[in-house]
Order: sequence, then structure tokens, then C-alpha cells
Amino acid sequence: MKDGMIFIQLGLMIAVFYFLIIMPQRKRIKQEKTFEANLKVGDKVITKAGIHGKIAEIAETTIVLETMSGKIKMEKNAIAADLTIKLNEKK
Repeated sequence: MKDGMIFIQLGLMIAVFYFLIIMPQRKRIKQEKTFEANLKVGDKVITKAGIHGKIAEIAETTIVLETMSGKIKMEKNAIAADLTIKLNEKK
């Protein structure tokens, strides 16, 4: 009887772990990939380092960001937010 309860408790712990940690992580990764795929030339963005700029070129894994001081080549996953969407929502 006690052996059965241990397996039930272990199963419940695994289920809770899955729903509270693994599922949200997968959802966040999927959203980030969708965000990166939807970036286009001309979008105004902010990088994770806080640099503001406009996308000048896009390659498979990198972008060229045009800032006030010049152009910077960086990884797509360094983009934190798309200001173009936020600016369009305000209008």
C-alpha cells in the first residue's frame, strides 16, 4: 500500500514540475523564434543591451542594426523588443 502511494506522489511531483517549469519554457522559446522570424528591414528595435536602432539588413542568424553612430552587426536573438509595433499601437 505504501509503495503505491510513493509512486503516485512521485508521478504527481513530475507532473507539477512539467506544468510549472517545462511547458512555460517551451512556450517562451516558441514565442522568441516567432518574434525573430517576423523581424523585417526597417523595423525599429531595442537590443537586450539597450541599443536602439533600425534594422538595415537581415541574414539567417544575424542582422545589421543602423544606429545614430553607425551600423552594428549582431545576432538576431540579441533583439529584445520591436518598437515599430509599440509605435503603431499608440496611433
